[in-house]
Amino acid sequence: MIDLTINHENLQRNIESARQHHIIIPTFRQMAQPELVPPSIRKRLAGTGLWDVDPVNLFRITWKNEPKATGGLYGPPNVLELPPELTGVPARILCLVGKWFPTGCHKVGASFGCLIPKLVTGQFDVTRHKAVWPSTGNFCRGGAFNAKLLACRSVAVMPAGMSRERFEWLDKIAGEVVAIPGAEANLKAIFDCTADLLANRNDLMVFNQFCEMGNHLWHYQVTGPAIAEAFANRMRPGDRLAGACFAAGSGGTVGCGDYLKERFPEIRIGAGEAVQCPTLGDNGYGCHRIEGIGDRHVPWILDARNLDLTVGIDDEDTIRLIRLFNEPEGRRYLVEEAGVAPELADQLGLVGISGMANILSCIKMAKYYELNSHDMIFSVLTDSIDLYQSRLAELNAEFGPYTRQNAAVDHNRHLLGIRTDAVRELTYPERRKIHNLKYYIWVEQLGKSEAELNALWYDRENTWDEVHRQTMALDEQIEAFNDAVGLLKD
Repeated sequence: MIDLTINHENLQRNIESARQHHIIIPTFRQMAQPELVPPSIRKRLAGTGLWDVDPVNLFRITWKNEPKATGGLYGPPNVLELPPELTGVPARILCLVGKWFPTGCHKVGASFGCLIPKLVTGQFDVTRHKAVWPSTGNFCRGGAFNAKLLACRSVAVMPAGMSRERFEWLDKIAGEVVAIPGAEANLKAIFDCTADLLANRNDLMVFNQFCEMGNHLWHYQVTGPAIAEAFANRMRPGDRLAGACFAAGSGGTVGCGDYLKERFPEIRIGAGEAVQCPTLGDNGYGCHRIEGIGDRHVPWILDARNLDLTVGIDDEDTIRLIRLFNEPEGRRYLVEEAGVAPELADQLGLVGISGMANILSCIKMAKYYELNSHDMIFSVLTDSIDLYQSRLAELNAEFGPYTRQNAAVDHNRHLLGIRTDAVRELTYPERRKIHNLKYYIWVEQLGKSEAELNALWYDRENTWDEVHRQTMALDEQIEAFNDAVGLLKD
């Protein structure tokens, strides 16, 4: 469960800080249904840029922002649908778009879900604590951004090998940035660095996305309903919501599968990972180039009982395809030779590296289950290519200019030619095996108990279901916080 114990002394300081900095906090219900946002907030949003460091942008932590850089309000969930001409499968693949969140990535939602329960209960004291964001990239950015909007100080902890854009942006937003040696697969080093920081300082509170149930709850409460609404908006007679596939990552986004299983019991939920580091599919390890999807351990908040399959994605496919989607010759080939609509080709920049891996996971799911044109599969585009321009430049420097021949090879081999290798349909014992892997990092190394681990598997009513039921209590606490601040009344 999420701890909602109130520290009244700290809470009062947080309320005074919010009043001073003109901070109003959205409820989870408002993020899922932004039509409930008060008119006074909408009026402020109409003159605010999407990335502006303004507390009102807390109300843009939703999948339903208008796709505008400034002044946008709300509409239906932002969705990119990928046709058979592009994917090579008859099933309809639809992806929620992360670019239209503040910071250009939906991780502002996950980090909001982690920080807000501590802030509105006073467990986090804005006058004393700094929020530590250990991450391989976007969670770190989202956490630092939210903290800035909430007048909190941050420490960003991230592998030095992540994209240059991430560090340049964090230098401007986070109070401290700690770059540790290594790249994507270096999560153990991140945890060790965080432990060292805690051992030597008393002003820190760590928000670990891999074990914070607020991450899971945000996706259950916001991402799940957004997918259900997008399905209702896009479905045709006879269509069904056949599947949803997400990179395993922190285990947060996959948490929307709990919501989808409740609404659509026949849906299949898949978790993707790099074949170079097949932790879920083969208890394996390794390094890869799919930035932002986590490795080498099973997240505490990954609900393994609701997984139906694991999907391995080759990072070579992912890297080749971001060039196909974003180089001028690649887009021209897709339009002129593959028959992709020009207006869709112009939107392929909405796909970042982890989003590409998600798309490939959906294609493998469609091929594995032999899905047809009445089947819809959903995923998310965590971020866009805007955050990886340096990677495209590196690829051009290494391999030379991108040609029509490159595009033909990449589309046919790395997209249309994707096979169902490294796909594992999970039996009950295989799900339990994935769950049991949590023991080795979370119990042996990070302080969880065997009783807590067993409860996640055997006592769903008092673990996962109880967290889902906490939404109302958490929203009530947010509303009480806003009432005490008094800005909505004014």
